[in-house]
Amino acid sequence: MVDIALLTGRTMPREVPENGLLVDELAGLGVTAEIHPWDEPLDWAGFGLAVVRTTWGYWARREEFTAWAERTAKLTALRNPVEVLLWNSHKGYLVELAAAGVPVVPTRLVPQGASDAERSGALGGFGGGEVVLKPAVSAGARGALRALADDDASAAHLAELTGRGDALVQPFAESVLARGETSLVFFDGVFSHAVRKVPAAGEYRIHLHHGGSVQPYRPDADELAVAGTALAAAPAATAYARVDLVRLPDGPAVMELELIEPELFLPTAPAAAGRYARVLADLLGGT
Repeated sequence: MVDIALLTGRTMPREVPENGLLVDELAGLGVTAEIHPWDEPLDWAGFGLAVVRTTWGYWARREEFTAWAERTAKLTALRNPVEVLLWNSHKGYLVELAAAGVPVVPTRLVPQGASDAERSGALGGFGGGEVVLKPAVSAGARGALRALADDDASAAHLAELTGRGDALVQPFAESVLARGETSLVFFDGVFSHAVRKVPAAGEYRIHLHHGGSVQPYRPDADELAVAGTALAAAPAATAYARVDLVRLPDGPAVMELELIEPELFLPTAPAAAGRYARVLADLLGGT
């Protein structure tokens, strides 16, 4: 039996060196790990632990992915747990976090098929300020638009988004332009390391495929507190997590809680891969 399956996507947009780092660290602990696409027809019961790592693109096949997760969780130990994967696969969780008292970027969830009045009301709640409109199921800022709330482009884009699925409307966080986003990484609920993701000049999206850059970062106490509060609100304990924060006028707020397939920026912190490997080895021993 192979000890751990590290799950990835069948077609990856770029090489992910942190998967290889993790395999090497696990080998040093006497744990065998193999990297497999999540949709590969394998005997999942033959693995002691299946860890969702870099299943990028799952969001385009969300129903298929979540059905696979529910099946696989009955055959082996799946991490993160299936209830976390299901909950985190739709960004409506941000509304739930806000209702639980977690500082979150203000978010309006606009359902698929929303009427003209519902869409107008969602945009009207932001006055004439800048907003970001995005699909509720997506990743990497795909489908996002930054525009004035009362601009015709916003109305048209929201109509297009809700014609296909649920959508989110959020105020644009000006701090992203100056300081980017901070990403705090946790293993088994314990803080490991952090990075700051900075957009390219003239860009607001911080992702690498939009020209963004990444640098090591030491989070403030208030950032750690907000991230911890967000993690505590998840439906189950997590083996791994990344909490993406932005700075609002009244302090840090959650932009995303990444509990399915976040890049963990392991190469930016020399001991991070070892910490993660030890958590997985402990989970394997407890299965």
